[in-house]
Amino acid sequence: MTGDRPGAYDVWVLGHVRSPLTDPDEAPRQGDEGAPEAVLELDRGVEAALAGLEPGDDVVVLTWLHLGNRETLTVHPRGDASRPVAGVFATRSPDRPNPIGLNRCRILGRDGTRLRVSGLEAVDGTPVVDVKIALGAVEDR
Repeated sequence: MTGDRPGAYDVWVLGHVRSPLTDPDEAPRQGDEGAPEAVLELDRGVEAALAGLEPGDDVVVLTWLHLGNRETLTVHPRGDASRPVAGVFATRSPDRPNPIGLNRCRILGRDGTRLRVSGLEAVDGTPVVDVKIALGAVEDR
């Protein structure tokens, strides 16, 4: 991207991912493709925001993919050069103008502001920018 950015907003880092995954090239492409358990280590200042979350709940974890290349606009999906190039908005590539990760995870345990989760393929140290309860069927909301 070139030129001035159309606008900027503040995003607060609420905590970080603690994971045995350290190399993005060795991490699974998606959480349901063999991601190990991980911990969301959140700041004590957001502890009240965790009220109501329990082990067994599914949540959507939004992360800032800090190792992504923000200038990338097209990629071969899943890094497979045999696949045709696609725009990053048509992929789940970590390389994108705003490198926001979106992961549906299950809470396995909670200790204060530490949430142990499954289904998160983010590498150790990845910033967490939000956690939202995952929606179920309309009649269960």
